[in-house]
Amino acid sequence: MEAKLIERLEAAVARLESLSAGGISARGLPDGVDEVSSDPSILAFDDLMAQYAARVSAAAEKIGGQVLDVTKLVLEAFSVQKKLLIEIKQTQKPDMAGLVEFLKPLNEVILKVNAMTEGRRSDFFNHLKSAGDSLSALAWIAYTGKDCGMSMPIAHVEESWQMAEFYNNKVLVEYRNKDQIHVEWAKALKELYLPGLRDYVKSHYPLGPVWSASGKKASSASSKAPPPGAPAPPPPPPASLFSSEPSQPSSSNPKQGMSAVFQEISSGNVSVGLKKVTADMKTKNRTDRTGVVSASGKETHSSSPSFSKAGPPKLELQMGRKWAVENQIGRKNLVIDDCDAKQSVYIYGCKDSVLQIQGKVNNITIDKCTKMGVVFKDVVAACEVVNCNGVEVQCQGSAPTISVDNTSGCQLYLSKDSLGTSITTAKSSEINVLVPTGPDGDWGEHSLPQQYIHVFKDGQFETTPVSHSGA
Repeated sequence: MEAKLIERLEAAVARLESLSAGGISARGLPDGVDEVSSDPSILAFDDLMAQYAARVSAAAEKIGGQVLDVTKLVLEAFSVQKKLLIEIKQTQKPDMAGLVEFLKPLNEVILKVNAMTEGRRSDFFNHLKSAGDSLSALAWIAYTGKDCGMSMPIAHVEESWQMAEFYNNKVLVEYRNKDQIHVEWAKALKELYLPGLRDYVKSHYPLGPVWSASGKKASSASSKAPPPGAPAPPPPPPASLFSSEPSQPSSSNPKQGMSAVFQEISSGNVSVGLKKVTADMKTKNRTDRTGVVSASGKETHSSSPSFSKAGPPKLELQMGRKWAVENQIGRKNLVIDDCDAKQSVYIYGCKDSVLQIQGKVNNITIDKCTKMGVVFKDVVAACEVVNCNGVEVQCQGSAPTISVDNTSGCQLYLSKDSLGTSITTAKSSEINVLVPTGPDGDWGEHSLPQQYIHVFKDGQFETTPVSHSGA
């Protein structure tokens, strides 16, 4: 603490000396940059970076390669957010077009991170996805009020990390007994957001950024007209991974990440497509269709087909009682958030996808899915995994029963609140259950037996699991 204080004092003295040498007072700086930089909220952001970001960076330096590259971009995004916070204190609140232009530098960094996860999957894919998905937490700065369609800043940071935690946990599990530097990186990345960024927003911006009432006006893209004779501006950059789908006013085609927020802001209606299912979108209130609310969005990545041969993809609420998630291929950011304890979720024929269920539901069934990840909070009755191969299920709240039937390869992640869950298995193999083992977020892995010995004794058969020995 003393060393940090001394460094800050030395930096302040050096700055004052340079100003004195140049014959310029601190108050004479243009736009009050120096005065704003010493604002308590900005100094607190520096402390956030010094306490948490430095630890992520140190671990990434030891790992190197793509992990170091993506970590540098994460820290660059935080640095850009600091600059934007300084500008906000000197800028009047812009309109929607001005806001998207104002936040463009931050979006550009996030696009770079998203690009690293595309193409051929690398050995560090989970690191890249964890870092990329986590950056959506920085979208809290786009919060403009309760009608903007976003969660409150503190809740937005927490919800965004939940999306990244699925891949972060994979890093922890993969390297737990292999390389502790990767474990340190994953833990440090989480702490950068929880408690780091969350506590910072809670202390200084619980209701969103505070714009200056008398500052300069933010410029928008439309106000920057090129001079006469100037060449035409280049075409806009390609959309990011999170905004590659056409905009639809339905949570059955959710968009995630910072770019989705920016895209909705620029459209003039930030509430469209952002975690809302209005009454007219539910099947019982539809007058233009006789069936269900269909998700007609199409994946545009050439490496991920948009639908399987079994049928078109669906993510829809049927008859107000059942969420149907079917034939989703290569979709990593599926979200169901407008649900209640009377509804059930049926997931069928999905592959290489991730679904988040952000609320309590009655029942969850995962049927005939391959390499499918499902993250849910609470379930009233049971979560069932049937006829699947290589699935991962994470319970963040509580679940009375989890059953696994005719499945090969299933990873179950249980929270502290779900350790009392009853797990039933039948005709299944390679079932592993991971439970929290300490305050540092470590996971303990337990394999469930799949072979049994039956011995006839005292007039009846006694069944015991096979005990394997070896290194």
